[in-house]
Amino acid sequence: MEKGAVMQGQSERNGPLEIRSKIWIERRGRGDVVLSEWRVELLEAIDAHGSLSRAAEALDVPYRTAWERVKATEGEIGFRLLDSESGGLDGGGSRLTPQARDLCRRFRRVSGGIQEVVSRRFAAEFGDGSEGTQSVSSCDVNGTS
Repeated sequence: MEKGAVMQGQSERNGPLEIRSKIWIERRGRGDVVLSEWRVELLEAIDAHGSLSRAAEALDVPYRTAWERVKATEGEIGFRLLDSESGGLDGGGSRLTPQARDLCRRFRRVSGGIQEVVSRRFAAEFGDGSEGTQSVSSCDVNGTS
């Protein structure tokens, strides 16, 4: 399962449990986000829709927010993310640079790998619930039960 491991048998609380995790890359010591799942989604949307404005619209975010995140990311990583053309019959557009595509691919590989580890660890600790896994609500977080 891509988004996380599911713990079955916990339907008394509205369905099975699922582990979730989020990662992002930030500048050490400053806490400034360099790259995140949302920023990668934005970049991929720009490439798919052919423009920053259409990507922002598709993601339901203001154009200014999208533009600021792209510029902040470029500033942090030190290279351009977009090849842009202005004007023309179609009003111009934007595509990811080869470096930006590579950056997105590498982030996706890291993120996917981390999710695999998290899912395996969750399954090891909580199982799938088919063998009477103890309800999470009755687990002692200090490990004394």
